[in-house]
Amino acid sequence: MQRVHIATYLTSDSGSEGTNPGELTAEALRELYAYPMGAPQPWVRANFVCSIDGAVSVGGVSGTLGTPADKRVFDALREAADVVVVGAGTVRAENYGGVQIGAEGRNRRVASGMSAVPPIAVVSARAHLDPGARLFTDTEVAPIVITSSAADPVRVAALAEAGAHVIQTHGREISGAALLASMEELGLRRILCEGGPTLFGQLTAEGLVDELCLTTAPVLVGGNAGRIATSAQAATVSMRPAHVLADTDGTVLTRWVRLPRP
Repeated sequence: MQRVHIATYLTSDSGSEGTNPGELTAEALRELYAYPMGAPQPWVRANFVCSIDGAVSVGGVSGTLGTPADKRVFDALREAADVVVVGAGTVRAENYGGVQIGAEGRNRRVASGMSAVPPIAVVSARAHLDPGARLFTDTEVAPIVITSSAADPVRVAALAEAGAHVIQTHGREISGAALLASMEELGLRRILCEGGPTLFGQLTAEGLVDELCLTTAPVLVGGNAGRIATSAQAATVSMRPAHVLADTDGTVLTRWVRLPRP
């Protein structure tokens, strides 16, 4: 990947002898995506991939839009996070399992005072999850399920029996504020939201998104796929580009950070 400072200029990092001078090292990539130090509240970072024409999925799943560069950033973002937050619909559509971190990444996390592997936290107001799904059977860390007080007690009990740490919020729905409060109570302040569009749209509408990492895959899709954020009400959140990366296959990776509130 190469660092892009403005749309038409690519500037390279200095590489060591015998390497591509434009290639970002793994360490440099981790530094680019490090969470800010000393944030006064949980920092909400979202990560999405879309096509050039804005499709968020192909055939109902986003994985088909992934590229090698996107996978590198995806792994770096997960390594940096305290928790990966996902909506129940995305968990079902993408057949989520637990987060996987390699040995070196685990060592870096533990050395910095983090757990070796971050948990997946699933938002499901009705606890509509399959206790036999990969989320519960293919994971090293127990998933967290954030549900509402209106969820079916039988479903809630089944998820707890499957090993989930179940948190029930007050009311029939789960607000973004309640979600973040639940995470902060567990000491999970570096939050990575991987979707879906409804959860991201809700967090955006509530003004809770601090950062968006967006990969544009070098393909056109067409069809009727949705966008990365959907919500009942529109909200304008001013952002600034923190950096732009490009890979040789045409993948473009941007990181946008919210401007300070007036």
